[in-house]
Amino acid sequence: MKILIVEDEEELSKNIATYLKQENYICDLAYDYKSALDKIYEFDYDCILLDITLPDGNGLNILKDLKDNKKADGVIIVSAKDALDDKLKGLKLGADDYISKPFHLSELSARISALIRRRQFDGKNIIVINEITINTDSRIVSINGKKLDMTKMQYDLLLYFIVNKNRVLSKTAIIEHLSGDHAEYLDNYDVVYAHIKNLKKRIAEAGGNDYIKSIYGMGYKFEVE
Repeated sequence: MKILIVEDEEELSKNIATYLKQENYICDLAYDYKSALDKIYEFDYDCILLDITLPDGNGLNILKDLKDNKKADGVIIVSAKDALDDKLKGLKLGADDYISKPFHLSELSARISALIRRRQFDGKNIIVINEITINTDSRIVSINGKKLDMTKMQYDLLLYFIVNKNRVLSKTAIIEHLSGDHAEYLDNYDVVYAHIKNLKKRIAEAGGNDYIKSIYGMGYKFEVE
């Protein structure tokens, strides 16, 4: 799952990213209005943590821009403790939740997890696709009731495919999702081929079906009926 942290307090932003990475999230950082817009137009995020007060603009305008362009990224507003008007404006503009500073990182993580469940999995933490079961809280994948040992990258890739089931995902979209800001430093798609090959092998060895199809010239699709 991929998170964008829009926060001008660099130390706070890095502390949030460090904590969320330990929770197995991929984190991108934006310290100002312009860089936040650049990243939002370049990538899709499962959740955006959006500080309202930025040095070169108002975070609420970023939220309005997201909604005007029908971007589906979830948004949690980060606001000052007494900024009730900003919270209400944000919710009216389409934010999913808000959290006031100062906050506990464990609470923030719980809010992010709840938002993602609501938006992508109808509020459920158990996803079932035929013989495959995923517990998004414990990050445990089972096939026919048997736990599957997976790397973090394999888990993230499988979940990304399932969230986008029956949609063709380009190799660029996959590598950007898995690598975030570091995608630009990868000069070929060998890493995508390797991870998909290993994921398919791991599923097959556990008795699962071959859902991941290569679509010539376009990318890959997790195909289910």
